[in-house]
Amino acid sequence: MIQTLRKLVTFDEFVAKYPDNTGKRYELHDGVIVEMSQATGEHEQIIVFLVQKFLLEYSRISLPYGIAKTVLVKPPESESAYSPDVLILNLPNLVNEPLWKKESTVSQAESIPLVVEVVSSNWRDDYLKKAADYEAVGIPEYWIVDYAALGGRRFIGNPKQPTVSLYTLIEGEYQVSQFQGSDRIISPTFPELNLTAEQIFQAGGYSA
Repeated sequence: MIQTLRKLVTFDEFVAKYPDNTGKRYELHDGVIVEMSQATGEHEQIIVFLVQKFLLEYSRISLPYGIAKTVLVKPPESESAYSPDVLILNLPNLVNEPLWKKESTVSQAESIPLVVEVVSSNWRDDYLKKAADYEAVGIPEYWIVDYAALGGRRFIGNPKQPTVSLYTLIEGEYQVSQFQGSDRIISPTFPELNLTAEQIFQAGGYSA
């Protein structure tokens, strides 16, 4: 992230004003508006690659899913709103979302089978804040794709290596599995997905 505007705002104030028409991207973190930095090309290539993989897989097995571009995720009882790098929606449940029609916002676990954050300079948000808030929402599956090994050693080991951390909700708490190199990603949402950590990193021009 490149700039934080410190005046506290409510979620309603945030969605009324942001994102604006300048093309910039914002999130709301506990009432603080955070302007997100411009992503690198490698970051965007990984997002495109994952979107393609997910779309092919949920289409193949006829799941009623879709991938959103600008939808917000709002944790319960908080003044926060996140815009994940990849957000898969369970389309039939959107009729139950109170903020969907007017604010393109989801807050129910039933609407969100899986989210992905591709790590950039604000890696602490992905590993700490967003992991806690996505767990509070009850999102069943959360991927952190740390293709450049930016995260802290307590998260990805020492020496640091490119890592996919996959958080699965078990009895209301996230349990993490990690994948590196030629490890095949084991996804509860897409158990037949044929994808390795290395393939993801290579999509962004990195070798595992």
